[in-house]
Amino acid sequence: MRCPYCTNEDTQVKDSRPTEDNTSIRRRRYCAGCGGRFTTFESIKLRELTVLKKNGRRVPFDRDKLMRSVQIALRKRPVEPERIERMVSGIVRRLESMGEAEIPTDAIGELIMLGLESLDAVAYVRFASVYKNFHEARDFQQFLGKLDEDENGFD
Repeated sequence: MRCPYCTNEDTQVKDSRPTEDNTSIRRRRYCAGCGGRFTTFESIKLRELTVLKKNGRRVPFDRDKLMRSVQIALRKRPVEPERIERMVSGIVRRLESMGEAEIPTDAIGELIMLGLESLDAVAYVRFASVYKNFHEARDFQQFLGKLDEDENGFD
């Protein structure tokens, strides 16, 4: 594994343990070149997924891109990294087990929305504002109004 700090290829695993949900292995690594420490995750990949974009383009699924989107929504929120990792792993597992090789972006967005809704309300609204393409304050008001109705059982 290449060191993310100095790109040295001589890194050593210092500790390995399963993640809390037992879907991947968390490895603490040490770089012999610069002394840096970093964490990697090893997980099973059931199939190669392709994302079907709204414009019809097809691109390979990128777990890191999904993670970055979630982390942007959760920026400066009090959510533990392990919970974020668990949520993203769960989304990937669900996508892989759908049985489809091509996954529309809408399906991915909806799974992220579901995950964030139970993880952090502010991150949920942040992600929704981008995913649902809010253009003005009224869009936020309508979304928050629906959120309040759902929480109060007025579906």
